[in-house]
Amino acid sequence: MHERILILDFGSQYTQLIARRVREAGVFSEIFPCTIDLEKVQAYAPKGLILSGSPCSVYDDGAPQLDARFLELTRADGSPLPILGVCYGLQAMAHTLGGEVARAERREFGRAHLRIDDTADLFAGVPENSVVWMSHGDHMTRLPEGFQTIAHTDNAPIAAVRSLHKPHFGVQFHPEVVHTDDGRQILENFAYRICGCAGDWTPASFVEEKKQTLRTLVGDDHVILGLSGGVDSSVAAVLLHQAIGDQLTCVFVNNGLLRKGEWEQVQTTFRDHFHLDLRAVDATDLFLERLEGVTDPERKRKIIGNTFIEVFEQATQAITAQLGTKPKFLAQGTLYPDVIESVSFKGPSMTIKTHHNVGGLPEELGFDLIEPFRELFKDEVREIGHVLAVPPTIIGRHPFPGPGLAVRILGPITREAIAVLQEADAIFINELRHYGLYDQVWQAFAVLLPVQSVGVMGDERTYENVCALRAVTSVDGMTADWARLPHDFLAHVSNRIVNEIRGINRCVYDISSKPPATIEWE
Repeated sequence: MHERILILDFGSQYTQLIARRVREAGVFSEIFPCTIDLEKVQAYAPKGLILSGSPCSVYDDGAPQLDARFLELTRADGSPLPILGVCYGLQAMAHTLGGEVARAERREFGRAHLRIDDTADLFAGVPENSVVWMSHGDHMTRLPEGFQTIAHTDNAPIAAVRSLHKPHFGVQFHPEVVHTDDGRQILENFAYRICGCAGDWTPASFVEEKKQTLRTLVGDDHVILGLSGGVDSSVAAVLLHQAIGDQLTCVFVNNGLLRKGEWEQVQTTFRDHFHLDLRAVDATDLFLERLEGVTDPERKRKIIGNTFIEVFEQATQAITAQLGTKPKFLAQGTLYPDVIESVSFKGPSMTIKTHHNVGGLPEELGFDLIEPFRELFKDEVREIGHVLAVPPTIIGRHPFPGPGLAVRILGPITREAIAVLQEADAIFINELRHYGLYDQVWQAFAVLLPVQSVGVMGDERTYENVCALRAVTSVDGMTADWARLPHDFLAHVSNRIVNEIRGINRCVYDISSKPPATIEWE
């Protein structure tokens, strides 16, 4: 068994980032809701406990509270369980112990200069003046008894605390986000110096343990996997194939909303290179018929998700007839960013939008779900892909949304709009590859806007669509910044799109970051 740190989720959008940073330190971590039974935490036998942030205030009606018994937990040797409260986690701990939390006169969002008063334990190796990321409207106004301040900012006199009697700490900022310069060091200090972890968890160990888990779970049953050809489903397919072999059948559905040439490319790759049992189903007409006239992005996602499962069930009938028994499991390459933006994941997190692999599924699937990467980020899945010897051309592919081009065509879906966008997107991606820029961005794509503008081509007036180009840099997809692509390159791409694609006469470049925007437009 690996040494483990448990994270209690109070609803922050960043909770999984904490888990990821801890795993990067070589310590396995898992997230549970802040309402978990105390006995389950004790049975988990963690080396430490981290309390996440939250969109709530501790004094709000219905705000999640910290059970005081968690602060009395001990480890197997009888020593107090180390605890780190992050932002709301600090406030919840202070509130439970009799400290005071109040609305700050000035909210603090963004970078702040942390002045460290004590560089021992939690802040060992961290500069006395360090940049941290703040995101709070409340702050602590009085310490609980037995605590001391170990760091402050100009706006937060109590920015970090330590208990004088137990290995309990709290920080008002977010060490898990990349904007906190020394966040990794702080979390490593908690894991190594305070919790006493050695760090024995790696992507390779994850692969071997997940294979064994899958073999035990599946037994003699059969698994169907929805293959898109993207990174997530591809790596999931290879992982499952190595774990259970011929008990896996992959189904590739053409919803008519794929990128140019993708229908043919995916079939060639997975049949010839991976030698998987791949069933390809062209359901273009069915999807486009049901999407006709639909403009609301949530309706698009729901329709595509429900139709996807319906087509799957039809494919399952053919597979069942061949096997003589219905496959028990449906595997998906769902990642944590899909989950955290769609539903309340192990805690009261805010919903942003529905992803087709999550909120768009009917309640009655008829399958048991297998989602081996549900708590991982894209770059972690890529690391696992390397361990599994998945070709770099697949591992390095940019993310592509499950609903495909439906959420990149703003407005009604038509065959003409799909064809236009496929061509524009292909030009953009091909030019990124040609100029060596593809691997420098996290994701890039074209969006067809429901806007027409006047143009002049030759001596003729045109009134055609606007195409938006989007490229972002990111580490994990939870936050992203717009890519500073060379102006000459953008001008070249725009010129090609406008000149070569009938139906587009203007290109714009999206310079929005996430937050406040999302990466996709819908």
